[in-house]
Amino acid sequence: MRQGGLVSPFPAARERLSEEGIGRTAIDWEQRYRRTVVISDTVATALVVTVIGDFFGVRDAADWHEKWGILAFGTELLVLAALAVGRAWAPAVLGQGAEEFRRLGRALFAATVVLALGGIALTSRNIKLWIFVAIPAIALVTMTARYLLRLWLHKQRKEGRCLRPVLAAGSPSTLRDLIDRTRKFPHIGWRIEAVCTTDGHGPDGDQLDGVPVVGRLTDVAGHVSRDGYRVVAVTSDPHWSPERLRRLAWNLEGSDAEMVVAPVLMEVAGPRLHVDAVLGIPLLRVSMPAFTGGRRAVKGIVDRLGAALLLLLLAPLMAAVALLVLLDSRGGAFYRQRRVGKDGQEFTILKFRTMVVGADGAARAALAEQNEGAGPLFKLRRDPRVTRVGAVLRRYSLDELPQLFNVLTGSMSLVGPRPPLPEESAAYGPDIRRRLLVKPGLTGLWQISGRSDLPWEEAVRLDLRYVEDWSLALDTVILWKTLRAVLHGQGAY
Repeated sequence: MRQGGLVSPFPAARERLSEEGIGRTAIDWEQRYRRTVVISDTVATALVVTVIGDFFGVRDAADWHEKWGILAFGTELLVLAALAVGRAWAPAVLGQGAEEFRRLGRALFAATVVLALGGIALTSRNIKLWIFVAIPAIALVTMTARYLLRLWLHKQRKEGRCLRPVLAAGSPSTLRDLIDRTRKFPHIGWRIEAVCTTDGHGPDGDQLDGVPVVGRLTDVAGHVSRDGYRVVAVTSDPHWSPERLRRLAWNLEGSDAEMVVAPVLMEVAGPRLHVDAVLGIPLLRVSMPAFTGGRRAVKGIVDRLGAALLLLLLAPLMAAVALLVLLDSRGGAFYRQRRVGKDGQEFTILKFRTMVVGADGAARAALAEQNEGAGPLFKLRRDPRVTRVGAVLRRYSLDELPQLFNVLTGSMSLVGPRPPLPEESAAYGPDIRRRLLVKPGLTGLWQISGRSDLPWEEAVRLDLRYVEDWSLALDTVILWKTLRAVLHGQGAY
């Protein structure tokens, strides 16, 4: 079957996409979701402005009614304009990672600055209320509303809806990895509908891991224009020279497709990646990971203040847990163990005791052949050494609360790699030892990604990714997601 000068070896797959209206459906749900976000931000801003106006207006009625209308309308208009100019409503970032909230925060900060400068110019006495009360309240309400919308979107994606149809093009090995990741993490919103390879065939004949191979790498633009894919994912292949990538980008102009090129030099993402134009050549600049400096100092301050606050808030719970441990089995309430921290320095970690006394000695040796842990880890899903109270504490990670004392004293961080045992650390190769360049964490990417259910290689990859791509924004996201991971209890045993 020939269309647009291209011969498709899979007319059935192309016709199925056309009949289902994949591209059109994707555009429709994206537009509806964007309109919902815009309406949500607008209503939230108007609601906050109205409530603040009604509440504080009564206190200064003599001067309020003269300027309230202008300030209220001006603040709302300024916030919405900042969100539009800051591209906080761009479909590409809605529901995608921390970038959505980063743009929202930058836009609100810009609105705050403009509002402050306007207040100075107008010598308004009421401007402080809008700067220090209204804008923070708008930020809190809009971010909460967006988070709830994101939860709904992710639920839809897990059920196979609200997904962007993707045409992937590259070598079979990199395509297989991409397909596997998109299936494992549906909340990203990608569904690989078809792939293109160098010769138009896959290792499974006309399919690659169940995905149709619809053509060659030279056919990508034609398939996009005909079948309405929303994303073109380009993975590594010798075919992709700079000239061919540039020509593909030109051919995709005017379509609704977004072109995404996977960097193949190293697995680095986030704030360390920068695109610069040097002598007319686009270069991907990778900055050095931040192991010291101002941001690390801020992280240390946040760690200690956060640990102190959490210890104050959780003191009654921790006292109750300690009493339950003492009543459940013989031994102390706490368990101390040597772990390896930053730069290979050993420290004593503190946890609530979840096992019987002497669990590290002969009892562990007798269970060595039943080890279910990944890599050098020793783990059993049904460990006979765990007490009744200990099983509950482990399921909800309550046994790790005393580690807040380690964070308070500086040997650990709130977020970081998992603290290894000395015998684990001794077996590390040069690559894995990079985990020791930063302080270990009370939680981390491993905690929110499956914990003990993760293969050893995946746990190491996540820890190394955190070391390489660390940022304050990433820490915030991890801390937020930790609560959900703990409540679900996945991978905790």
